[in-house]
Amino acid sequence: MFEIIPSIWLINGKCVRLQRGDFSTEEVISNNPLEIAQVFEGIGIKRLHLVDLDGARRAEPKNYHILEAITGYTDLKVDFTGGISTDGDVIKCFEFGAKTVTIASAAANHPERFAQFILSYGREKINLAADTNPQDHKIKIRGWLKKTEIDLFDHIDYFYQRGLKFLKCSDVTRDGVMEGPNFELYEEILKKFPTINLAASGGVRNVDDFRRLRDMGVHAAVFGRAYYEGRMSLKDIEQFLKEN
Repeated sequence: MFEIIPSIWLINGKCVRLQRGDFSTEEVISNNPLEIAQVFEGIGIKRLHLVDLDGARRAEPKNYHILEAITGYTDLKVDFTGGISTDGDVIKCFEFGAKTVTIASAAANHPERFAQFILSYGREKINLAADTNPQDHKIKIRGWLKKTEIDLFDHIDYFYQRGLKFLKCSDVTRDGVMEGPNFELYEEILKKFPTINLAASGGVRNVDDFRRLRDMGVHAAVFGRAYYEGRMSLKDIEQFLKEN
């Protein structure tokens, strides 16, 4: 079943938005991330992607209190990401209520450790984030502040061969600018890795983008800015949930 997943990006406990991951474009949307999460839950959303940008920059999660508040006061299944790099980090995320965690930097820097996470905690709970600029298909990490020399497809394949089930992929050039998802990139990933559960992230403009991603065979779509800027309403999202 295709799933749409709203994202809440956190800096200093506040909900923010960025363009193309550029921290200089930071704009505070709300001082109350819990309230935003409750609104999503109220229209039938089941899962939330919670991004700890402080954690991503500092290589250690910082916004556990927001995770705890959202999981404590909603029934949303929260996927938490941002700076998770050790067993202790993973365990703590689950203790504060996360259902799944998504990991990017640690997977790039310590691939054997991430592969062990999949074995230790189960492939249903450990997601890989592989974010890239399609001009060179190199992996970007640390909140997209750092470029690596790791090829996107080699990176995915390494973990695909070791049991990876869930992948979130962002075209960093599309994030927060609403130019549409990189459908061609996602088609290529699905062709190379036909059994992967792919979550497309970045560029979603409207529910038509959801429909196209769904019809391609994408497992989920992560969205944010289109809703926060009012280009996609709660009513639009609710209607899509009913038809899906």
